Amino acid sequence: MDVYQRPYDPKKPMICIDETNKQLIKQTRLPCAPGQPAKVDYEYERVGVADIFMVFEPLVGRRETLVTQTRTALDFAHVLKYVWGVMYSSVDRIVLVIDNLNAHRVGLLYLAFCVEEAHRLVNRFEWYYTPVHGSWLGMAGVEIGVMCRQAFEVSLGGLESFEAKVKVGLYSEITVVLKLIGDLLLRLRESN
Repeated sequence: MDVYQRPYDPKKPMICIDETNKQLIKQTRLPCAPGQPAKVDYEYERVGVADIFMVFEPLVGRRETLVTQTRTALDFAHVLKYVWGVMYSSVDRIVLVIDNLNAHRVGLLYLAFCVEEAHRLVNRFEWYYTPVHGSWLGMAGVEIGVMCRQAFEVSLGGLESFEAKVKVGLYSEITVVLKLIGDLLLRLRESN
């Protein structure tokens, strides 16, 4: 928890990463005519699974979601490379808060990349793991829960449709709330 108490440092941002998957389903019932009551049917067509990696910087309310077809250690390694090379390429170091999933081990980067690239990635991050039975302390997981409850109550369709829904940010009001929370935390730290 001490890592969450640090003051904001734009050259050393704290980010949280977590992932989840969602079953992609398409409703098979034809929609009702306009003005008719909605009908719910339990019959659907399964069109696959999508995996969501949530990259979340809680102190500024910044989030990015990456949608993949799998959720493996190699996928996680590529997410870290994306975070370092695209999202935070100008920072000195990244404070990384992740859960204890077996795919989140430093050594797995050496399976995904050449030794030099893996070594650069390992040293670019300052690694912090949530307690074994405390993955709920990872703020990216909380963010995923909010996103899933607000944005995915409807049929998700195929992977392209799902990715579009995630990217459009059907839950953009969350950013405002989390930014306010982040600002409040900063003010509380400064007053102590």
